[in-house]
Amino acid sequence: MSKENQLIHSFPKNTLEEIRVSVNVFRGRQYIDIRTFYKGDDGEYHPSKKGVTLSPELLPDLEEAVRKLAETFEE
Repeated sequence: MSKENQLIHSFPKNTLEEIRVSVNVFRGRQYIDIRTFYKGDDGEYHPSKKGVTLSPELLPDLEEAVRKLAETFEE
């Protein structure tokens, strides 16, 4: 396992924000971070307070939630 922060995927939320999914390390433990980043006056993206950080043990629950969400929109 890598001990560095790693961007897994990002996608635009709108013209000024994007969602980033990453694996981050805090106090020697890895976490899943899903966070909104906003474009600052400097033109660079910065992390906002809007997001969630999860233990990797919760990944199966997150996967199930996303699967159920997709099924909701298929109806």
